[in-house]
Amino acid sequence: MPTMKRALLVLAVLGLTTLSGCAALQKMLKGAFKKPTLSFKTARLADASLSDATINLVYELNNPNGFGLNLAEVDYAFFVEGKQVVAGKPRSGLALKANGKSELVFPANVKFADVVPVLETFLKQDKAAFKAQGTLGVKTPLGVLSFPLAKEGTFEVPKIPQVSFQAPRIKDITLTGATVEFPLSITNRNSFPLPVAGITGALKVAGADVGTLSTGNLGKLDGSGTKQVTLPLTISFARAANAALALRSGGNAQVRLDGKLTSESQSVPLSLNQLVNFVK
Repeated sequence: MPTMKRALLVLAVLGLTTLSGCAALQKMLKGAFKKPTLSFKTARLADASLSDATINLVYELNNPNGFGLNLAEVDYAFFVEGKQVVAGKPRSGLALKANGKSELVFPANVKFADVVPVLETFLKQDKAAFKAQGTLGVKTPLGVLSFPLAKEGTFEVPKIPQVSFQAPRIKDITLTGATVEFPLSITNRNSFPLPVAGITGALKVAGADVGTLSTGNLGKLDGSGTKQVTLPLTISFARAANAALALRSGGNAQVRLDGKLTSESQSVPLSLNQLVNFVK
């Protein structure tokens, strides 16, 4: 047999053997490989203020095989109240552990002003609707397996803190005026921490303008927690003749604060109107 024909025959036989071996290997892998499962775990707020929030959708991938897998590709979109927002992805090439469950976190940043036309109305809601859609690709010995990421649900809308006056204390009084400490109680009505950059506003006592109160940066309020601050103010009796009696002797007077509460970059109107007891 000519040399060239012999070589071609050998190559053909090797090719058939290799193809047969690959088919057998593929069959063996297919029989031994157990398909992973993906399940939705929870939707949680990782960070929130009155201007925006980061919502983490958490999935759990269970790999029943004795070897690790890798995340191959992610196509993911996130919607709040029907409007698409910026969505992130788990790190590319994320390793998925063998014989166990791996948590996959899909973050989305929601700027509320981009979602709703009237922010104050939105912040009075208890819940907001979200929808996630897309696919997750996992690299396996049999190729890339695709899993759907479709999920609809709700998340807790950040609520404006509750602010109230406690009994003001008259610390120093003269014939012309008095220094009064105004205690403010600020309660976080959310289950998660909320940053409060400050409260400021014009103060009236018994209908008279007496000055401005400002808390400065209050930092983060603990979830469902209350912070109290005391704000001193020197009040001139000439400007607040109607309040002079209450300030001189102690007693009840109507106190009104009109201003704003700021959380991160968002300010919302704040109006307090309380009958309080001035104490010495």
